[in-house]
Amino acid sequence: MNVSTSLSVVGKSALRSILIVAAACSWVGSAQAAGSSCPDLLQRDMPRLQDEKPQPLCQYAGKVVLVVNTASFCGFTSQYKALETLSSRYADKGLVVLGFPSNDFGNQEPGSNKDIAEFCENTFNVKFPMFSKSVVLPNKAGLNPLFADLIKRTNQAPKWNFHKYMIARDGREVLSFGSTTDPLSANFTRELDRLLAQSQK
Repeated sequence: MNVSTSLSVVGKSALRSILIVAAACSWVGSAQAAGSSCPDLLQRDMPRLQDEKPQPLCQYAGKVVLVVNTASFCGFTSQYKALETLSSRYADKGLVVLGFPSNDFGNQEPGSNKDIAEFCENTFNVKFPMFSKSVVLPNKAGLNPLFADLIKRTNQAPKWNFHKYMIARDGREVLSFGSTTDPLSANFTRELDRLLAQSQK
């Protein structure tokens, strides 16, 4: 191999290394940008109901997120049906419903995560994401940190099962709705439509 050929090989090798480094830097930059676009409220992992495996809530960044504390044996339990209808109706527009079972009110969610998962699937055919049983009352130990932040943002803590927090796409606006609010009511869907119409800033 002559000198010019050697230099050519070295040049190609150096060029390949530069391209690899540039691609890696580009990937890191993209990942950092994606992370920075995730609202603070969603920058956490939560255990999935079915198997308690941690799930990053940032996977829902850019969507309107509806957070609901649920219970299996409550007068409002039938709202599961309305929530599932809402989820399927607005999914393509950017809505995701997140359910968090809680036993904080009236001992109406006494079962295990497995029991709750089976109830939701078999009774109401719930398909939207459900997470492990949580504490949602601010004066109780083990308060779910997502609910802690939602309570702080709205100055409203759940007073019963099926309290609803609606989070805008960019996480800057959070609306609070009591248990008696029907998820399919005109007032509720009007606010939902408004937030869905907003682009992520």
